[in-house]
Order: sequence, then C-alpha cells, then structure tokens
Amino acid sequence: MHNYILGFLAVFAPAPALAANLGGNIGTDVWQMVWSAGPVVQGVLFILIVFSVVSWGLILAKLKSLREAKRQNQEFDNLFWNAGSLSAAQAQTKHLTTSPLAGLFAVAYGELDKVMRMRRGEPGLPAGVMPNLKRALDRAQAAESTRLGKAVTFLATTANTAPFIGLFGTVWGIMDAFRSIGATGAANLATVAPGIAEALVATATGLFAAIPAVVFYNHFNRRLVVLEAEMDSFSQDFLNLVERDLMRRHGPAVEVVRPSELDGAGS
Repeated sequence: MHNYILGFLAVFAPAPALAANLGGNIGTDVWQMVWSAGPVVQGVLFILIVFSVVSWGLILAKLKSLREAKRQNQEFDNLFWNAGSLSAAQAQTKHLTTSPLAGLFAVAYGELDKVMRMRRGEPGLPAGVMPNLKRALDRAQAAESTRLGKAVTFLATTANTAPFIGLFGTVWGIMDAFRSIGATGAANLATVAPGIAEALVATATGLFAAIPAVVFYNHFNRRLVVLEAEMDSFSQDFLNLVERDLMRRHGPAVEVVRPSELDGAGS
C-alpha cells in the first residue's frame, strides 16, 4: 500500500526531488514518527496500544487459568471415580476450586444432601429429585461457563474494532497529508510523506492489536467447547449414578455409594 501511495505522489513531484526525499526524509524510526504525529493520530495509537496491552494481559491470564482448569479436571476425575463414597469424593475434591467439574459436583452434592435430609426415614427418594438435580447441575454449568468465558469477549471486541480504529488513523493521516499540500501549494514527497507514514503506523498498530486477539479468541473458544463437553458428560454420569445406584440400590445411604460402581450398576 505504501508503494502505491508513493507512486501516486510521484506524479506530482519531479523525479530528482522524489529520489532525494526517498533517501533522506523517510526514516525507519517508528517512535520518531509516532512522536511527530498529530494529536488525533497519537490518540488513535494510544487507544490501540491500550487495547493491545489489555488483550495480552487477558491472554496470559486466560492461558494460565484454562491450563489449571484442565489439570484440576483431570485430578478431579481421578479422585471422584475412585472415591469410596460421594461424601468422601466431596471431601477429597473440595480444594479443586478451579475445576469446573468440581464446581458442578459441589452444587449437585449439596442439592442431593438437602433432599436426603428431608427424607425423614422414608424409603426411596422423593418424587422429582432427579429434575431438581438436573436443574441444579444446569445452573452450576451455566455459572462455570460464564466464569471460564469471562473476558474472552474483550478479545473479540479488540479483533473487530482495532483494525477500524487503525483505519481511522490512516484516513486522518492521509487527510493531513493532503491538507499540507493545500497549505504549502507544493505537491512533493517532503510535504506529504510524514502524514502518510503516520497513517501507516496507525494501520500497523491496529493489526498488531487485532491479530493476536483473533488467534487467541479462537483458541480459547475451542478450549471452552472441550470444557463444556466435559461438564455435559459429567452431569449425565452423575445423574446416572444417582438414579441407578443411590435411588434403586442404596436408598438413603449416600455415604456408601461408590462412584466407581457406575459402570457395573446396570449389569
């Protein structure tokens, strides 16, 4: 794009002047171009830098949190299905505060415990306990999904808006360049090159902020889809465990149900 603009400007400038300006006035010091830019372009660059810094902070934090969630999910899966009882599983996994699965189980176990306390020695589970558990799990899953997806939308906002903000800086820089031509009456590279350079810096900064945001937004969405699938799977397995083992075989004895018996409960 830069070459096209310079080619267009070359029509209005004598060849010797163009060659001299190309060699002497177009520097490679980006910071100098930023420093010498107009207030509007500097404001655009400041906004884009803020977007970029915040985006990278969120990216690093989200990489860490999702990595920890994956690790704790694996630890929870091992502890839960090898626990001697639901109460033992609850005690052994309550420290896994970053695991979405542990969060689901804590809510479901709390709901189940309330139901069991209301039994008052009556056989079997009260009617409607399974829908209650499912609603509790659905609410917990929605809360976990919201927590995991927190701040990811900012990356989408950065990816969508940063190029346009940079484009605004580009257009403004070109407008300044042509305004300089009108003020001086001389259509040469020395007059318009600074504004063009400032415009290109704004474009480059917008892309610098947007490209990582797009890449990591898609990456995090893929990771969140996997976590959502894991939560769906655990919810179904837990409901099966309660319905097959607890309600049909053990009645009120929550403490003696082994999660590891799920696979063999229906045989």
